[in-house]
Parts: sequence; C-alpha cells; structure tokens
Amino acid sequence: MTALTKGNQVSRQSIEKLDLLLIILETIDLNGIQSLYSLSNRLDLNDVLPNKITIWKLRNNNPLRKSYVNNNIKVKEFDALIKITVEMSKYLYPYIREILKSKEDIKDNSIIWNDFNKRFIELIKERFNVDSIRVKKLLNQAENCETIIKSLLILSFCISNQGYQKLKNFLYDF
Repeated sequence: MTALTKGNQVSRQSIEKLDLLLIILETIDLNGIQSLYSLSNRLDLNDVLPNKITIWKLRNNNPLRKSYVNNNIKVKEFDALIKITVEMSKYLYPYIREILKSKEDIKDNSIIWNDFNKRFIELIKERFNVDSIRVKKLLNQAENCETIIKSLLILSFCISNQGYQKLKNFLYDF
C-alpha cells in the first residue's frame, strides 16, 4: 500500500509512522511543539504551517490519537512535517545516539533508557487512545522496545544529506 491514495491524500499508515517519530522527538525535547514550530519558521514553512495549532491539527490525523479527526492531510502539509522531523533529528542526534547507546549498555546507562521510556509512555497516555490494542503495545515496556529502537534508528538516518528523501521513502512505503 502506498502513502498516496485517491485525491492526492496521505495514507493512514504514513501519518501514524510520522506522528510516532514526532512523539519520539518530543520525548527527547521537552519543548517539543515549540521546537517544531520554531523549525517551521526557520525552514520558511509558514505558508503551510502558520502556527502551532496547525501542526497540532495535522498530527491529529493520526487515528491512534485521542483527538483523532480525519481532515485528509495534504501531501504538501505532510512533506512540511517530514522536513521538520528531519531538521529536529539533526538537532537532537547526539541525544538519539545516547539513548540508543544506553539501551545497548543497559547495566551502565539504564537511567537514560528508563527515563526516556517513562517519558515516552507518559506522552502516549496523554495523547493517544489507550483503548486501542496498538496503543496498548506502545504502553507495554516489554513490547515497545523494538518500536522505540526502530524509530530512533530511522531518525538517525535522517541526519544525512539525503535524510529528507530517506524519510520520505520510508513513510511513503517505497
């Protein structure tokens, strides 16, 4: 299944994937939404993402969210969110690397991984529909490690010169 459906819309799966990556970034950056908005200004995306509320509304196209609204996110809007994700990944890469390293060396760095996982679960509980089976898996620390590690690795790939294209290909299921 591709990310584009009839009418040049973005698929549900692509929206879920991107929103999860943004949640991971917000887990790392305590000023998440403000940072996303600042990056949109710096990347001159004001015509697509004029304010924080617009970003929030676009992210609410994720069916896993409590405040899910199907507004049929447009490709231009989705691409703007991809650009912000890539830039934020570059900025947060040292932290992403440290979190991945802490999971690898759990004996010496368990505090980093445990703090990250705890905050991640808090954000999921706060924003996602906890009655969903898929969300319950994200809340289960025994089951969410693979998803978190995969997401952190995907964000790590975004820091290259072709990061935008790599993330776009991943999200569009190419």
